[in-house]
Amino acid sequence: MEEIDEKLLDILKVLAPGTVFRDGLENILRAQTGGLIVVSDKEEVMDLVNDGFQIETPLSPARLYELAKMDGAIVLDQDAENILFANAQLIPDHTIKSSETGTRHKTAERVALQTGELVIAISQRRSIITIYKGDSKHILEDIRVVLVKANQAIQTLEKYRSVFDQALTNLSALEFEDLVTLSDVVTVIQRTEMVLKIQREIEKYISELGSEGRLIKMQLEELVNNVREEGILLIEDYISEELEEDTSDPEKVLESLTDWSSDEILTLNTISKALGYSGSLNALDETVSPRGYRIMRKIPRLPMPVIENLVDYFENLQAIIRASVDELDDVDGIGEVRAQAIKDGLRRLRDQVLLDRHI
Repeated sequence: MEEIDEKLLDILKVLAPGTVFRDGLENILRAQTGGLIVVSDKEEVMDLVNDGFQIETPLSPARLYELAKMDGAIVLDQDAENILFANAQLIPDHTIKSSETGTRHKTAERVALQTGELVIAISQRRSIITIYKGDSKHILEDIRVVLVKANQAIQTLEKYRSVFDQALTNLSALEFEDLVTLSDVVTVIQRTEMVLKIQREIEKYISELGSEGRLIKMQLEELVNNVREEGILLIEDYISEELEEDTSDPEKVLESLTDWSSDEILTLNTISKALGYSGSLNALDETVSPRGYRIMRKIPRLPMPVIENLVDYFENLQAIIRASVDELDDVDGIGEVRAQAIKDGLRRLRDQVLLDRHI
């Protein structure tokens, strides 16, 4: 999958299929006239504009197409809603190094580097749209190509989600049997992050697809449902108490994994260190016990404040499982009816995960 610079994500939404701006760009592309468009009315950009016609008219696909027939650049306002100048000559600092060869693209890159603003170059000969933002560059691909990539990514996500679900089921069964090792935990966290990484890649494709990405978005939402929440609760269950307070927040720990490379995610020792455990191979065989947040969250109509009271009172899942109805009733926020519901809920969950593990 192509790595799209984070700074370009909002831009891709502005240029997505179905927008006025993209329709105008596609018209220019089909006509093979080429074009150079700057999206900014900031003073540092206006200082680079020489000659041309001041227009100040609302942007429309037809106007953009007709004005692109002239050789000069088109300047839009910051929100890409109005055309300010047409047939303008841009004079960026010629000492700025450019990796481009054509005059139009070289100018576009230099203006983007000098001002940090959005510049779009449409190639007359190669029929491609290149966008520049600061030091970032991205070529807009044909929608059909992006759709193929997005569908391939969805198929990959389906496989990873299946592996994630199985790993989570196995972990749940081990938790009820009190046989969890650190290796089991970090493996599920690894699977969680793999799913979330693919999710982020697909979201980039959706931004680029615009109105054409509705079905992909629906599939994505279904496939990643509850994955992030499960990951956070899993970390909350097993994170070491030895971690400093500012690094022990489960959400921050999960977010920190986002910046890791694929190689780091594949290394279980690295993940165990993020949880506050030793990074040695022997540490992965260490037996650990969950606090109980994730399993208790699966019991219907059990609010999170009550779950927190349970964990504070009993300290771990096994103690909660072994507790009698009367002992559960002693916890704040739990009456006799809810205590019985917790016992029944844990029993059903245990039977279900043990059955699912062998299917």
